[in-house]
Amino acid sequence: MLTLIKALALTLAVVLVSGVSVAAIAVSQFATKVSANAVDISNGATDLPAIPQLGSFEGGFNVLVVGVDNSLTQSAAYGDRTGTLNDVNILLHVSADHKSAVVISIPRDLVVNQPACTDPDTGKVAKAATSTAMNASFGRGGLGCVVSTVSSLTGLTIPYAGLISFEGTVAMADAVGGVPVCLNDAIKDPYTGLDLPAGTSVVSGTAALAYLRSRHGVGDGSDLSRISSQQAYMSSLMRVMKSSATLTDVSKLSALATAAGTNLKLSTSLANIPTMVGMALALKDIDLNQLVFVQYPSATDPQDTNKLVPSTALAKKLFAAVTADQSFTLDAKSLGNSAELDPTAAPAATPTPTPTPTASATGAATGTPTPAATDAAAPVEIAGLRGQTASQQTCSIAFNY
Repeated sequence: MLTLIKALALTLAVVLVSGVSVAAIAVSQFATKVSANAVDISNGATDLPAIPQLGSFEGGFNVLVVGVDNSLTQSAAYGDRTGTLNDVNILLHVSADHKSAVVISIPRDLVVNQPACTDPDTGKVAKAATSTAMNASFGRGGLGCVVSTVSSLTGLTIPYAGLISFEGTVAMADAVGGVPVCLNDAIKDPYTGLDLPAGTSVVSGTAALAYLRSRHGVGDGSDLSRISSQQAYMSSLMRVMKSSATLTDVSKLSALATAAGTNLKLSTSLANIPTMVGMALALKDIDLNQLVFVQYPSATDPQDTNKLVPSTALAKKLFAAVTADQSFTLDAKSLGNSAELDPTAAPAATPTPTPTPTASATGAATGTPTPAATDAAAPVEIAGLRGQTASQQTCSIAFNY
């Protein structure tokens, strides 16, 4: 079964980046909607984060955004499936000094060990599982099970999460007014309905969803190629969101508030205005050069060429940097296998070094206030990671059948 949704971290990032304005415009309506849709992600745990006071979030934080390929409310146009898979798993980590952020896409076909999970609605317990595809975790215990699985894989505490489905992805794309995407050649993907010419097009609604879904239309036709296109889309959307044309447009921000409140299901820890506004204030000034999108390091599973397994050594380097809040750069060959730099775009500015805070892994992950270091540290290069920064303008490479 083809994946039918690629719901992105951008959907939550949009809410967070524009959160201050959204709260000012529609705080009562928005708060009511997100509270009504709140999801329990505790997976049986009781040490939940406290709701911060209104103001900038203190310390670093982690948010997991999960996109599912089925929901009770979706239309018949997206197909009929008996189960629900978490086909999109995107982890956002913001550093304790709020000067950098990393968005990590975890492939749906990554084979990992998964912890025991408790369904928050039924109380049913699923036993721990070994060598199981990442996209099976939602079916084992809902959003909380996905959070626990990703936490176990990465070693990070993840107190916050959001869930989105087909209609949510379409609504958010419409609300932002469209996102520019670049193709090196025309793409006509019969599986998703994507039909775009070479060059730059502004996509919204179902066209945006088709672009995010397309696997057979880009790169080598793999899910990793699709992740590369998603990262190009996320980068472009963040450039749109940081522009004055969006942040000063009251009607657009109001539409975002309505779309997010209606279509996003946030964890109970996140579904409140103080938390969202605090995160928005922490995110709003991060330089696009310091916002990095990466794929979780993986390799082909020797037992099944349709699956992936973690590249352990490279993953350790990535998460050592993340837990230490060490700013890092990607090497010259970092772009994913369906992306190339847009030849018509102006060169991205060179990133500037940022101070490295003296954060513990736990403090950075949970939002515990952490003092910043007094000496600046130059970013380290992590060779072998695939991805791009939000400042890099890239084009998706068309897949030739």
